[in-house]
Amino acid sequence: MKKAGFLIVLSILVAIIAGCSVTAKESDTLTIAWLPNESGEDVKSARDEIGKLVEEATGKKVVHKTTTDYVITIESIANGNADIAYLGPQGYVEAHNKNDKVLPLVVSTGKSGTLEDAVYYSWLAVVKGNEEPFKDGSGFKLDNLAGKKFSFVSTSSTSGFKVPSNNIVNYFSAMDKYKDLTAEDLMEGGKDQFFSDVQFGGSHQGSAVNLLNGTVDVAAFCDSCVTNYVELVNGKLNAAGALYKVKDDAVEPFNTVQGKEFTLISSTPVLNSPFVVNSDKVSEETVKKLVDAFTSEKTTNNTNIFIVKDSGLKGMFSKTGKEAFLAVEDSWFEPVRALSK
Repeated sequence: MKKAGFLIVLSILVAIIAGCSVTAKESDTLTIAWLPNESGEDVKSARDEIGKLVEEATGKKVVHKTTTDYVITIESIANGNADIAYLGPQGYVEAHNKNDKVLPLVVSTGKSGTLEDAVYYSWLAVVKGNEEPFKDGSGFKLDNLAGKKFSFVSTSSTSGFKVPSNNIVNYFSAMDKYKDLTAEDLMEGGKDQFFSDVQFGGSHQGSAVNLLNGTVDVAAFCDSCVTNYVELVNGKLNAAGALYKVKDDAVEPFNTVQGKEFTLISSTPVLNSPFVVNSDKVSEETVKKLVDAFTSEKTTNNTNIFIVKDSGLKGMFSKTGKEAFLAVEDSWFEPVRALSK
């Protein structure tokens, strides 16, 4: 009886050990989380096209998780409530800091089809007619920015906070009066603060509307997130001094500021945004399928993903040359990490 009992216990232990060694089955559903900038109804067809790409590559069902807050998107991918996410560079760095299993899949290239020009632009803008205090001969300067009402996007936004705040601090800290200025000092307005008032738009679109409806004097937002709503009127694309106009048929949230014009007083290139994956939730095999699908010639030539000018379609990526997706490593984002040092 003792021997029989021993064998039963041994069998149970073997079963437990064997069970522990079995890798949990990967889910047959992949959840993609989107930042507020890409969560609008106007780019639903673009989200769906990416979802279709993922479904065809993996054989899994895609669920889209749209959000109204940067933090929600970042937390979703970091804590495993999402499998894939489209984040800004700063958002990726924050998610990776929270969970080092969050890794980049691909980024969109520049017009050259390489990572050399894989950038978008962080803008500082004022309503048309309010640019004079910032003019400096044929260029622009930021000296009169202090004391203004200002709008950022989110503290987790690269082009809507991290880059502009870094630029402002670097510029003003060279002056004795502001030698101790920090990015944290720019997050709150008031009588004794750098800005008289600070707003956060929650999205790039929201920050732009804060400017155009008169809530603030100056706003930070990026070119790629408002390209569906605005058009260049005068000047060079993405250059200080360029004048833009909200399209007459612009949809929410720009429907209340149609026809309004704004001038860029600063424009800074920023590393393109990545699609990222939580590698705790998604297997290496599936990751490879995703990278292969994103970087395929079929995807590169998909005009429902890379939108051709005057097609009438609205999306997140434009086709002006050889734009495509390329795989990147975590190290590609070191310049973004350096902004926080």
